[in-house]
Amino acid sequence: MTIEIKAPQFPESIADGSIATWHKKPGEPVKRDELIVDIETDKVVMEVVAPADGSIQEILKNEGDVVLSQETIGIFAEGEVKKDAPPATAPAITAVAAAKTSKEEEPILSPAARKIALENNIDIAELTGTGKDGRVTKEDVVKAVEQRKASPSVSQVTTRKQAGDDMTDILSEAVQSGRVERRVPMTRMRARIAERLLEASQGTAMLTTFNEVNMQPVMELRSKYKELFEKTHSGTRLGFMSFFVRASVEALKRFPVVNASIDGSDIVYHGYQDIGVAVSTEKGLVVPVLRDTDYMSLADMEAKIREYGIKARDGKLGIEEMQGGTFTITNGGVFGSLLSTPILNPPQTAILGMHKIQERPMAVNGEVKILPMMYLALSYDHRLIDGKDAVQFLVAIKELLEDPARILLEV
Repeated sequence: MTIEIKAPQFPESIADGSIATWHKKPGEPVKRDELIVDIETDKVVMEVVAPADGSIQEILKNEGDVVLSQETIGIFAEGEVKKDAPPATAPAITAVAAAKTSKEEEPILSPAARKIALENNIDIAELTGTGKDGRVTKEDVVKAVEQRKASPSVSQVTTRKQAGDDMTDILSEAVQSGRVERRVPMTRMRARIAERLLEASQGTAMLTTFNEVNMQPVMELRSKYKELFEKTHSGTRLGFMSFFVRASVEALKRFPVVNASIDGSDIVYHGYQDIGVAVSTEKGLVVPVLRDTDYMSLADMEAKIREYGIKARDGKLGIEEMQGGTFTITNGGVFGSLLSTPILNPPQTAILGMHKIQERPMAVNGEVKILPMMYLALSYDHRLIDGKDAVQFLVAIKELLEDPARILLEV
């Protein structure tokens, strides 16, 4: 029995996707619900799993091909497959692999020789061994590296291309200098991020205002109750982000224009605070959203932020988890940033930037004290938010963090 492998149903905001990786080859045994292919959209990577035990009979869409919602991308054969069974009809994507298997076996290399060969992109199959029984020694590989540096040529790239290297991993070598470049296509997610950043910079009147906050009260509070908090809330750790989210919620209530968005010629005021928390991943920056933060406790916030962080790392974030949002917080301090100007996340009209906590000498009541200080940055769309509102909003966050009791008392 054969089953069509179809792309997932894409949300309305996503027009199409592209095949990122086929994890299984035609004829290879697959268990039910085992991952077989990743489809990359401009927001997330969506996974397609096996509908039953069996194997992929045919691949209709190769890696890099564009696919539409619910489009058939392959044929799945249901039923038990023997491990030594020959693969079914192999598409073009496996032609290179077939060519590789028909070649002679690779020469034997020592671990040191293989490491040098891989680091210098030396084709192992082309090496000639001078060691015992034709074994390729470390000296053989070093000699091959030196020969290539002495007379680099573009034909080396062509040879590797014919040998079946990934087209996105082909190295372009300069004939004279031997310097190496790597050219790879931009992922759909990175392209979409670039598009939105350009849209934000060109389509808004963005300004940034700065302030600084004394983090000592929050740090002392966190240090005092850290262990009790974790014990009480089933292992949830108390971080700094929940304090900033809570302070932002209170400040947004006082300055609803900062929580608003522009829709054409209309201003949309939101009666709720859905705050996006920027998370960095290997594929780019994503912004999952904490919903109805006004009703969330600090423990709820910390648990959700941690959940989003794990999902982002594993590429498991869903579209619905990143849609919407009325305000965004980004923390460059985890990477050591002391000061920056965060860029807006349209259609939102403001974004708060956190930074590194740095001890600095500060004047307090006529005395110099060393305090843990953090610079805060608020980027805002001046088409909607006046400088006065932006500055007062940032001052409100500063005051709430420097006296956390005000958050509880809502004063």
